[in-house]
Amino acid sequence: MDAVPQQHLIVKRDGDIVTITLDRPEKRNVLAVDVMEELTATLVAIGATDALGVVLAANGPVFSAGHNFADIAGATFDEALRVFEVCETMMGQLQAIPQPVCAKVHALATAAGCQLVASCDLAVAAESASFAIPGGKGGLFCHTPLVAVARNVGRKRALEMAFTGDPIDAATAADWGLINRVVPDGELDAAVENLLTRATRGSATSKALGKRAFYTQVELGQDAAYHYATAVMAAAAAGPDAQEGIAAFLEKRRAAYPPRTLPP
Repeated sequence: MDAVPQQHLIVKRDGDIVTITLDRPEKRNVLAVDVMEELTATLVAIGATDALGVVLAANGPVFSAGHNFADIAGATFDEALRVFEVCETMMGQLQAIPQPVCAKVHALATAAGCQLVASCDLAVAAESASFAIPGGKGGLFCHTPLVAVARNVGRKRALEMAFTGDPIDAATAADWGLINRVVPDGELDAAVENLLTRATRGSATSKALGKRAFYTQVELGQDAAYHYATAVMAAAAAGPDAQEGIAAFLEKRRAAYPPRTLPP
């Protein structure tokens, strides 16, 4: 992984898994422009490595309080636009890298912080965590967080969160589909490790292709989605990883997959 200067993040690789930790607890891990740019660059660098999975965590009493109001106080349209475009790029990069990304949420994730969780491929939360898109309580509706949240929980629940601004607890977030599961606080690390271990087994190439294809087809109508997915699956089936997996199954042996490769 090419070195990315770390000012607001802690990046640590343990075996096949890289953990990125938001590390501005005194600022409630706000997503200031420089933080978002650093996180985007870090994701790009990790995406180019042979790491198999990514954990997104945070230090301090809040997972992330969302956007830094100092970035938009007194802003012109162009200045505000840049803030939200930087955010859009960062959220997209979570889904653009080949590795599964799992949010490890130990506390409140609000506004763009909730959007950050919703943009990850997977998410596990501690019982003490909560989630909110609170702009509806004030003067700036959570337009962009709602894009990601609605794609997780559906229209009615997303609009309830956005209109009321009220937080939901971790159990509700799991029931609504914003996170995969909720666990006791002391079991959060183990639960994330267990989920990512299971999510990263098998062919890394197949997994990366699957992630890319999922985010493409899920935005299409059913007929177009099937047309796209059918072509991707046929190409994958004829590829070396699928053929190795099939051969290993038929020969009753462990598959030996090559390093991850993806066409452009």
